[in-house]
Amino acid sequence: MRYMKKSLFIVFSLFFGTAFAQEGSAKSLSIPQPGKLTYGLPSEVGLDSSYINTKVDSIITNGIKKEAFPGAQVLVAKDAQIIFHKAYGFHTYDSIRPVALNDIYDLASVTKILGPLPAIMKLVDEGKLDLDKPFSTYWKPWRNIKDKKDLTLREILAHQAGLEPYIVFLNEVIKKNGKLKNRFVKRTKKNRFQNKAYEGLYVNNRFNRKMYRMINRSKVSDEKKYRYSGLTFLIFPKLIEQLTGESYEYYLEKNFYLPLGAMTLGFRPKTKNFPNQIVPTEQDTLFRHTLTQGWVHDENASLLGGVSGNAGLFSSAPDLAKIMQLYQNYGSYDGRQYLSEATVKEFIKVQYPDNENRRGLGFDKPLLDNAELSLEKAYPAPEASPESFGHSGFTGTFVWADPKNQLVFIFLSNRVNPTRENRNLYKLNVRSALQQVFYQGLLPLN
Repeated sequence: MRYMKKSLFIVFSLFFGTAFAQEGSAKSLSIPQPGKLTYGLPSEVGLDSSYINTKVDSIITNGIKKEAFPGAQVLVAKDAQIIFHKAYGFHTYDSIRPVALNDIYDLASVTKILGPLPAIMKLVDEGKLDLDKPFSTYWKPWRNIKDKKDLTLREILAHQAGLEPYIVFLNEVIKKNGKLKNRFVKRTKKNRFQNKAYEGLYVNNRFNRKMYRMINRSKVSDEKKYRYSGLTFLIFPKLIEQLTGESYEYYLEKNFYLPLGAMTLGFRPKTKNFPNQIVPTEQDTLFRHTLTQGWVHDENASLLGGVSGNAGLFSSAPDLAKIMQLYQNYGSYDGRQYLSEATVKEFIKVQYPDNENRRGLGFDKPLLDNAELSLEKAYPAPEASPESFGHSGFTGTFVWADPKNQLVFIFLSNRVNPTRENRNLYKLNVRSALQQVFYQGLLPLN
């Protein structure tokens, strides 16, 4: 029954969820409801359509010309109306398949705020997690580890705990000669190798335990300051399963993705037979030795079978807009309160400003002096309010919500194609420049 319901949702979403509104196009026939995204025109929310289109087209075209990415798309919602959604370029530099508005992208670290984070917020609402109790209260292996037993969930989510930034678990499965260690990865699916990392790559079912042990043994800095770490996001799915009695993936689908109608938002899209195209990421020379497409790019998430808290989510832009609008509405969407307003406001608030840490709980925030900076030095656009929040992804993705200005901004690209060494997206400051357009594109007052 659950899968039948899911397929019905998919049909509905694919039919109604990929509309595109610009000046002069047909408007959505849906009846506006409080907090629900509809489609509108830039002029209806006080924005200059000609200015916006000209500036965005110029920035994206330059990005493609400078090979920051082979293609990209931008979606912006203002005052709960999607007023801009355009696709540019191609999936790869061979210019064969153009980017389409309903394409599905590997979100990379954007997963952190759309996967484990809504589940954690819901568990906080229900009193099953306390931000200021030691994380070892819930994650038992840390109870007897001196430098971890007192770390709180608040410190961890705000990247204030001093945890190691990253562990390259791929080093554990590859020999010095580049070949795979047979005890960890096999080419065919077997009873003890059910976690599919890619076509023809299956990971030992118990490899996650090795990952947890290495995280548990990792060092913690004595100095408490901002230090971005994704390690616990590899642990969070297991913790969520322990606290809810349901699989991490199912819990997210049941409580968030399916009710929102965000049908493309999920893990392992290659297994779901979407008619949408999945945009490829890197021409991998380390692990998969092929063009990575339809399976998660991040190796750590890959070794967990593609379902993780640090990476692994895929989505189309319209479905991303729904959950970001939910956050911008402080937990509400289409008349339903998914998360309490108080909890969302706590999570999107800067936690340790006195320590020069701009982060919220899981969410990224503007630089503390962002409004005073030039576009080149700001993050994100200088005009983004201090109340705004979001996250970026390694593959070239970026989502941001600004409750004060009622602006949701989504940028999707595959900047790692053909290689992750390509950093032109950052050098050109494409994402902040694009976001700024929608703050500066106001029509003059009469």
